[in-house]
Amino acid sequence: MVQTITLSDGTILPALGAGTWNMGDTPARREEEIASLRYAVEQGIQVVDTAEMYGNGRSEKLVGEAIAPMREQVFLVSKVLPSNASAQGVAQSCRRSLRHLGTDRLDLYLLHWRGSVPLAETVEAFRTLQREGLIRYWGVSNFDTDDMRDLEGCSRPGECAANQVLYSLEHRGVEYDLLQADRQRRVVTMAYSPIGQGGALLAHPALARVAARHTTSLGAATPAQVALAWVLRQPNVLAIPKAGSPAHMRLNVAAAELRLVPQDLAELDAAFAPPASKEPLAMI
Repeated sequence: MVQTITLSDGTILPALGAGTWNMGDTPARREEEIASLRYAVEQGIQVVDTAEMYGNGRSEKLVGEAIAPMREQVFLVSKVLPSNASAQGVAQSCRRSLRHLGTDRLDLYLLHWRGSVPLAETVEAFRTLQREGLIRYWGVSNFDTDDMRDLEGCSRPGECAANQVLYSLEHRGVEYDLLQADRQRRVVTMAYSPIGQGGALLAHPALARVAARHTTSLGAATPAQVALAWVLRQPNVLAIPKAGSPAHMRLNVAAAELRLVPQDLAELDAAFAPPASKEPLAMI
């Protein structure tokens, strides 16, 4: 059974999505990256995440080209920079993102991180976009517990659909309080970089030992699949790993088949300790 998450209005989505950070930056890889995203959607991955910041719009343009033949199958996410989070800036950024993406609406629009613009102004700008039919839902990214409490002061219960944060075996700080707090608020946690950056996480011997005990429909499990399955085990968490090739995307899709057992989780806890106290929110 494929894991799912549920938005505050009851909308159900697969818990595995596709991230696109750095995609579109290398022209020689463009066709392969487009093929990867199309394969993902064909396999039932609905959530495709991008941002105006990624390559100054290059990622959005690549995503737009990739999903053009299958737009109705995609739950499309983009993000506005905090420097553009004013009422006028949100309106302009959203329309620019829609042009890049070649679509008439975003399914989810996030504030990329908190900046100097008052949250109430940004929230009202998101509501205006909803009334205009340009976005379905809005949310935030890189918000810690204090930020989410501040957001409660200018939003209605269940109105913020998601909070996208860094979450992986090597960045577990959000487990101390943020994951539970967002669950209680009916805010979905979107986990970016769930299998780490640069390969250091995946070289850890604990991941190799756990992987050796599991298989998927593609054969022996890999450390990356274990790391992804570990994130997907959490309720209310939607993971958005990037895969720049169909072969990599196939591995990510197959990772959703893994079910880690208590022995696996204990071994991973021993190698990557859960937080014992509040930690500053990690960001990449």
